[in-house]
Amino acid sequence: MKSFQTFQRGLAVCIVAAALFCGATSSLLSLCGPFTDVAADQFCPFVLEIFYLGITTGTSATTYDPTGLVTRLQMAAFLSRTVDGVLKRGGRRASMNQFSTPQGDTVLGLTTVGGSPQLVKSDGADLWVASFGDNNVSRVRASDGKLLETWTGATAAGGVLVAMGNVFISATSIPGHVYRIVPNQPAGAVTTVATVGGGGSGITFDGSRIWTSDISNGSVSIVTPGASPPWTVTMVSSWSAPSGVVFDGSNVWVTDFNQGILQKLDGAGAILATATVGTSPYFPLYDGSNIWVPNSGSNSVSVVRPLTANVLATLTGNGLNSPLALAFDGQRVLVTNNGGNSVSLWKAADLTALGTFATGGGSNPYGASSDGVNFWITLQGTNKLARF
Repeated sequence: MKSFQTFQRGLAVCIVAAALFCGATSSLLSLCGPFTDVAADQFCPFVLEIFYLGITTGTSATTYDPTGLVTRLQMAAFLSRTVDGVLKRGGRRASMNQFSTPQGDTVLGLTTVGGSPQLVKSDGADLWVASFGDNNVSRVRASDGKLLETWTGATAAGGVLVAMGNVFISATSIPGHVYRIVPNQPAGAVTTVATVGGGGSGITFDGSRIWTSDISNGSVSIVTPGASPPWTVTMVSSWSAPSGVVFDGSNVWVTDFNQGILQKLDGAGAILATATVGTSPYFPLYDGSNIWVPNSGSNSVSVVRPLTANVLATLTGNGLNSPLALAFDGQRVLVTNNGGNSVSLWKAADLTALGTFATGGGSNPYGASSDGVNFWITLQGTNKLARF
């Protein structure tokens, strides 16, 4: 009997030895990347993906703890890293290997445009710059910053809207005007398609109509495109000094410069909700999740959740100095500091400050836009468009 038991023990030792040294179903020889506690099975590629992307590093250099529980804090970290990784790797900057951030005004690409440039918008290939001082609109190629053409006759040009395959310019004159440019036509004089309240540069599109902020008479103008100009205009008067407008995919929002508020409107222009923001708010931005409002008088930026109209955060510091306009590149938000001759960067996902960057003495940055690779900034004081 003893000899049989001894034989069994010896056989067991041989089996273990074979498994360890001869490759028989050994977990040590079925590893998943660096992890010795994850089998090389159908789940291994998922574990390796989040390991290679930096979403998790495991519980040690060689262990993943596949059956361990995940706390809500750990889950938040995993999800945050996932969002960051997708945004960083999925944008145009990544595909073009453009990860650098200009560290000062000496490395900015500059294009001379019209006098006192105001707002700017990208159409995906070119930048359109409204120049108040010279009553014209510049078209600048994004790939190299070359001035392609200039459209004339845009008296008091202020805001820019790219919509319906056209470019629209809002005039800050009183009364105001909405001008149209057809980009596939030879450059020449702009066409006036509507007369609005005027005084402001804010302009947006809701999918069927153009909205402008008329700071001079406390109204918002709703322009309905027609077969030929002049287009029908409906004017709604409910504000003290509406300074900016933005569309979030569902509703138009208006900032009031005098009252320090952001208001949500229905399709007829009636006020649905109000958010109290900072002093003297200007041109708001929607980043796909939240609305960012630059408060020029209080050197701050309010971040507002559209669903509830609640202010999620009030950003201060990071060089904010008379902020006027913002731009979003899919990952970062840039803010122009008209009084600080600089721009400020923020991470849109978690509102982390990313630094302040000089644009040059006396440059007075005003408008901003992004083409998905670069930010573009109008320098009101030097009549330049800067590639950042």
